Amino acid sequence: MSNRKLAGFNTAQMADISFLLLTFFMMTSSINVQQGIPRRLPPPSDSKTVVDINKRNVFTVVVNFNDEIFANQEIIPLNQLTLRAKEFLENPYNSPNLPEKEIKLIENLGEYSVSKGVLSLSNDQSTSYNMYVQVQNELQRAVNELRDKVSMQFFGKKYDLLDTALQRAIQRAVPMNISEAPPTNFGKE
Repeated sequence: MSNRKLAGFNTAQMADISFLLLTFFMMTSSINVQQGIPRRLPPPSDSKTVVDINKRNVFTVVVNFNDEIFANQEIIPLNQLTLRAKEFLENPYNSPNLPEKEIKLIENLGEYSVSKGVLSLSNDQSTSYNMYVQVQNELQRAVNELRDKVSMQFFGKKYDLLDTALQRAIQRAVPMNISEAPPTNFGKE
């Protein structure tokens, strides 16, 4: 047998090429980022103040462990939730069993009758995540459709097409008052 050395393989260039390929793929690929539900949380409070809300101002939505939706203690299908929430918040005839309204002076709108309505959502711990997200979407859709309606009435275009100042005015006229309670165990003991 001979004592001949085998020629080595230079891996320095391979490392450079691998790094370049890795950089190329990282820069050209897109990462599918899941987005959460956009909600603005209230600022933390030092005191334990209790806010007294008139019962007529609260639209209670409960999703139980069977993914059934109860709106003000009446079972409804998901496809009716947006309509019911809009009817509640809008209260066009100032019905005594729907939310109160308060006249506010809003820049770019003038005096506007703002609903004191709150959409209150609670769910069971066994509620499916899919149903929870669908209910959230329907409640947010109700507010968005009301914002579009007011925007069309005052400015002749949808809310999303307005500039920032006009969007703020519409937000004050139609606030996103969605309250969420921590999950509970409805009917399971």
